[in-house]
Amino acid sequence: MAHDPKTTRAVPAHHLVPDALTPEQIESKAEHVAIGKANMPLVKLFVLAMFAGAFVALGAAFFTVVMGDAEMGFAVQRALGGLCFCLGLELVLLCGAELFTGNALMVLGKVSGKISGRGLVRNWTIVWCGNFVGAVAIAALIFGSNLQALDGGAVGDAMVSLAVGKVTPAWHTLFFKGVLCNLLVCLAVWIGFGARTTADKVLGIILPVAAFVVMGFEHCVANMFFLPMGLAAKAAGFGTAVAGADALTPGSLLYNLSAATLGNIAGGILIVGVGYWIAYGREAHKHEVEVEELAE
Repeated sequence: MAHDPKTTRAVPAHHLVPDALTPEQIESKAEHVAIGKANMPLVKLFVLAMFAGAFVALGAAFFTVVMGDAEMGFAVQRALGGLCFCLGLELVLLCGAELFTGNALMVLGKVSGKISGRGLVRNWTIVWCGNFVGAVAIAALIFGSNLQALDGGAVGDAMVSLAVGKVTPAWHTLFFKGVLCNLLVCLAVWIGFGARTTADKVLGIILPVAAFVVMGFEHCVANMFFLPMGLAAKAAGFGTAVAGADALTPGSLLYNLSAATLGNIAGGILIVGVGYWIAYGREAHKHEVEVEELAE
C-alpha cells in the first residue's frame, strides 16, 4: 500500500502506475498543457519566465566554472560541463517555470486547434522577454559575486572565450546550431512530460541536454546569460588573450540571439512538435472529429 499525500489515505497498489506515459499520451498531454500556457495571466507568465531564465543561467554559470579548468581534456571537460548545465532544465521542469525553447512544443496545441495563433505568439513573446530579464539578472548577481575571479581569473577568461565563440561564427551556422539545440531540448521536455516521478524527469533529461552542450549547439536562453556575462567580464579586464575578443560587442548579442532564437523555433516546431503531431496527434484529432460528426 502507498499513501495519497493529499488525503493521507492508503492507495491500493494496483492504482499506482509507475510506467512512463506512451508517446501517444505525451502528445495528448502536450496539447492540453499548451492550453494552460496560452491562457496564463500575464504577470504569472512573466514571473515564471524570469524564473526559467534565471534557472538556465545558473546551469550556464555552473558550466562556465568547469570550462575555466584548461587542464582537462577537451572531451572530458565538455562532458562534465554538459552534465553541470543540466541543472537549468532540471529546475525548470521540477520547480515550475516557463522556458521559451521548451514552449516551442505549444505548436501541438495550435495544429490540433486547441489554442489560437495569437495565444501562441503571446506566450512566446512574453516568455522570451521574461527569460531575458531573468538570465541578465543572474548575470548581474554572478558578476557581483566575483565568480569570474575564481581559479586566478581563469573563469573570467572562460566567460569571455565562451561569449566570443558565440558571436564569431557565420549567422547561418548559428541558426543551424539553434535548430539542433532545440531538437534535443524539446526531446528532453518531451521525456519530462512522460515521466511520472522526480527521478524519471532528472534521469530522462540528462543525456539530451548534455548532448547539445557538449556539441556546442546554440540555446537562445542560455546565451542570454553567456553573452552579457562575457561582455561584463571583458569590460572588467578578463580574456585579454582570447582571440577574436574584439568581436564581442553589445551589438553582437543581437547577432547571436536572432540566429539562435529562430533556429530554436524551427527545431522545436518543425522537427519535434509537428513531427510528433503527424505521427500521433493527427489521427487522434481525426478520430475525435469523426466521433463528433457521428454524435450530431
